[in-house]
Parts: sequence; C-alpha cells; structure tokens
Amino acid sequence: MTPNPRQVQLLEALRAQGSLTVEALAERFGVTLQTVRRDVQRLAEAGLAVRFHGGVRTPGSTTENIAYRQRQALQAEGKSRIARAIAARVPQGCSLILNIGTTTEAVARELLHHRGLRVITNNLNVAAILCDNPDCELIVAGGVVRARDRGIVGEATVDFIRQFKVDIGLIGISGIEPDGTLRDYDYREVKVARAILEHSREVWLATDASKFNRPAMVELGHVRQLDRLFTDAPPPPPFALLLEEAGVECVVAG
Repeated sequence: MTPNPRQVQLLEALRAQGSLTVEALAERFGVTLQTVRRDVQRLAEAGLAVRFHGGVRTPGSTTENIAYRQRQALQAEGKSRIARAIAARVPQGCSLILNIGTTTEAVARELLHHRGLRVITNNLNVAAILCDNPDCELIVAGGVVRARDRGIVGEATVDFIRQFKVDIGLIGISGIEPDGTLRDYDYREVKVARAILEHSREVWLATDASKFNRPAMVELGHVRQLDRLFTDAPPPPPFALLLEEAGVECVVAG
C-alpha cells in the first residue's frame, strides 16, 4: 500500500513514541475513533504497524528492517525532495559510490541527466536506473546479491570497493541514535558501508527524518565521519546540535 498523508503522519508519530492509543491518535488528528481504527487496520495489514487492544505500536525491532516494498512506499515524497537536493549539489564529471537503500535509488533517478559521472554501486536497482544515462560510466561491485532488495554484500564487495577513492560516497542508514551513532541491520551491509566511508573524499548521508531515534543492531559509524547530511525535515533535539558540533552540514530539503 501507499499510505495517505494522515497515515504517514500516524507512522511518524509511532516512530517518535513507539506506541499510541487509538483515542490519542483520534484527538491528535481530529478524526473519529473509527477512522483511526481503519487506518491502523490498513497499516497493520501492510506490515507497517502492529495492533494491540486499544492501540498500535511500531513493528520494528533492533534486529530486522521492514520489507523493501514497504520502505519504498514510506516517506516517498520526502525521499524525492532529498534526492533532488543531493543531485543539485553533485558536480558534473565527478565520481561517486552509491550504496543500498530506497533513498539512494531516488538519487540515482535524479542523476539521469548529469554528464561525465563515474558511479560505483553495490545496488542493482541503482545500476538499472543509471543504465539509462548514456553519459555515466557505471561500475557494479561483485558479491552476494541479497534477493529482497537487490543489494550486493559480502567480503568480495568490500574488497572491490577498497580499490577506489571517489569524490563522494553516498550512503543510507536505518537509524541514528541520540549520541550520533549510525546503525543498520545487516552486518554484511555495514561492512560495505564502512569501506565506502574509508574510500570517499566526502561522505554524504541521505536519510529521511524517521531515521532519527530509530534503533538498529549493528554499529556502522558516527556522524563525525560525515561531511553532509541530507534530510526532509529539521532534525529533532539533540541532533541539530550534535551535527553542528561534529561540523556536519545539514541540508533540509524543502
């Protein structure tokens, strides 16, 4: 499903608080209890929320991400804004690494008219998109293809990435904790992302605002390792101050 605007706001409220009662949601959005129950039912059927008696909670855990198709639908408009903001700052004729994630795929679509790019990716979806740009040299990493999202991971992927030094490494993330720790779910994907951090002259992070305060099991790095962070809404406390102290440029895509 593609959530409607109220359902998107409901999901954002859940991510911020973990769980909410039906009554609280009805008051928050100025709708009836029946309307909230219908929204909750549809989100639960799509695997985006979990119902319990009188309320609803987030389905996520620290060990497993939500499904790829669900992530495509979530925050789609915000991801498009982020992608446009990133593409506007990518110089013509530069080299990039684009890793796994629905936001990086949105960025790839915005790069279709850039000229003289050299793009390395471990994301078959990104590769399929950028094949339509005749002025982009595309290099696809080797490794194990993860069927659920066509990401390429594993030691062979890490070794492949380590051959290069690019102008910009663009990564996604599953969660950012209040101490600035960057986290994800799959340790194999994290190892590839760490290699990207090490082999990029600048590191850019693309993340919608739902990722702030979201837990995940595997530590990838810290915001201090970033040069720019692109998001779709102003970061909540304490993240704005954290980014400022780390010297990270925060770009809020409007």
